[in-house]
Amino acid sequence: MEIATALGCFVGFAFGGLVFVAYKLGLLYQLFHKTETQSPRHGGESVAEVLRAHGVKFVFTLVGGHISPILVACEKLGIRIVDTRHEATAVFAADAVARLSGTVGVAAVTAGPGLTNTVTAVKNAQMAESPLLLLGGAAATLLQGRGALQDIDQMSLFKPLCKFCASVRSVKDIAITVRKALAIAQSGTPGPVFIEFPIDTLYPFHLVSKEFGVKNPPKGIMGKVVTWYLHNHLKNLFAGAWETRDVSPLPVHIPQATDNQVQKCIELVSRAKKPVILLGSQATLPPTPTDDIRAALESLGIPCFLGGMSRGMLGRNSPLHIRQNRSDALKEADLVLLAGTVCDFRLSYGRVLNRRSRIIAVNRDKTQLLKNSDMFWKPTVAIQGDAGSFLLRLSKGLKGHTCPEDWPQSLKAGDVTKEKANRRKADEKTDRHLNPLSVLHRVDELMADDSIIVADGGDFVGSAAYIMRPRGPLRWLDPGAFGTLGVGGGFALGAKLCRPESEVWIIYGDGSLGYSVAEFDTFTRHKTPVIALVGNDACWSQIAREQVPILGSNVACGLAFTGLYVAYCTLIGTILGISSAHSHTCNVSVGLYHLFGCPNTHPIHSLFSPFLDYHIVADGYGGKGTLIGREDEDKLDGIIKEAQKETRQGRATLLNVLIGKTNFREGSISV
Repeated sequence: MEIATALGCFVGFAFGGLVFVAYKLGLLYQLFHKTETQSPRHGGESVAEVLRAHGVKFVFTLVGGHISPILVACEKLGIRIVDTRHEATAVFAADAVARLSGTVGVAAVTAGPGLTNTVTAVKNAQMAESPLLLLGGAAATLLQGRGALQDIDQMSLFKPLCKFCASVRSVKDIAITVRKALAIAQSGTPGPVFIEFPIDTLYPFHLVSKEFGVKNPPKGIMGKVVTWYLHNHLKNLFAGAWETRDVSPLPVHIPQATDNQVQKCIELVSRAKKPVILLGSQATLPPTPTDDIRAALESLGIPCFLGGMSRGMLGRNSPLHIRQNRSDALKEADLVLLAGTVCDFRLSYGRVLNRRSRIIAVNRDKTQLLKNSDMFWKPTVAIQGDAGSFLLRLSKGLKGHTCPEDWPQSLKAGDVTKEKANRRKADEKTDRHLNPLSVLHRVDELMADDSIIVADGGDFVGSAAYIMRPRGPLRWLDPGAFGTLGVGGGFALGAKLCRPESEVWIIYGDGSLGYSVAEFDTFTRHKTPVIALVGNDACWSQIAREQVPILGSNVACGLAFTGLYVAYCTLIGTILGISSAHSHTCNVSVGLYHLFGCPNTHPIHSLFSPFLDYHIVADGYGGKGTLIGREDEDKLDGIIKEAQKETRQGRATLLNVLIGKTNFREGSISV
């Protein structure tokens, strides 16, 4: 009896062990799910089907063999493939689409260096809270870690940057993995997600099987085991691959304030005499339409400071939109509503908030909601929820109540006084070239009402943020809290594709332009005409403005003093008795141009200019470039209008504006 029992246990364990082994080897799944060896279908088709079902209209890419099936399948299903000149640009463009369309932006890049080139752009999307799906190629499943081409541990790179990372291990898993990733990207605090596709999960069975074939297998039992294992792995890759699967969107979870929290805030706001709202990018996120948020803010009548994507929320000239003197207003306010705004460096870590003020903080992310609240500020009410939906509920609860009119009026009066002073600075003559403030004012006055402004730069863009006025919601794009240079080309590309009828302006510094000027080729090929305004002072001025006075050196801050120009300056300096030619070169050059009647458009300029000829680069990529100097000041309006005409006719344009120095924003630093 004992022997029989023991034998039964042994048989049971052995059977269980065999079942477990069969399960791990995929043999059980193969019993019930067919491997269609003759099917011409491939994994890229599964990716494309899910993307189409989720309303994805564009996939941005720089092509590579690892991901070709995804691109081909998407194109066949009507998803537009937009190829760029750098992988980072592809991700930046997807980021812009996510912000402007309310859907997930999608980029696809090849394995290894293709993915590593996207790291900065993905981190930027994470910090900007943009829902973005990055599709990456990878080495074949059995070759990972064995020295395959462009094979690295990609998952370790992206796990700290993304809300969700997955590596597809069989074709049948593609649909559910992509659906899950898209839902996670939009849920809670939006952000980037990453899916790795080994190359053997994307190509058809007949091609993959050729790569799995062993031409000279080892002899004997080991050879048979290796051959069987490879064949079984191949069957597992494709078992059940083409069975019908659900590709529809999964539910998206968005945190909301409770009724009790909203009621408490209604009571606080109703008692406030000097309330202020600080609106951040989160307020523009779905599901609340931006027009509804604007109506809610106007109903509340509370003065607002707008940041990030919320710039333009109240239109160009709203009496509630306060642009200047924020620190003074916060010191005086008795209630501050942080609607998607974070107490990081942009609010001096919370130190600008008055400790006597009641503070309502609303943010989807708990960490951002309470950032630095242990040091410099304390929320009266902290709500982990959607800022846009909260504002609508707050406005509804305060229907009939409005902020005392004298408070926004007093802030607006200060606003007007400060902006008049800024305008006077724009009228001042700089030592050389054009006053950058004057240029920005004139562009702002002439740009179309449907314009989208893309900000990519340091000093010049910092000035533009004070001067240029987005005409409406979702018409200002900047990198966000990460402060990334190089977003311009990608953001503008995504913006123009989302809003083809809109005028898209990139405000570039001459330093930041270098990152994405090659995308003028992309603008030309994909018929996405934009206007690039380059503030060209041949300097990394945002850095120089602190490095020079603090450390006494301009090292690495200067640009474009090279070649014939240096020899030319040395000669002129010797003739005129100038010991430090470089400190006087531009004045000398301008003087000689006038003496000899050589305007900036003269070919001799390209030989002796201290400024890089970015306008010629744009021409080379199929765009239209124009150099603008002091002698063009009276013609500036006409040049701007001509650039607008060129873009309406389908040609991207670049205005290379030579600018001088002003003391505007003196004292601002870049760290």
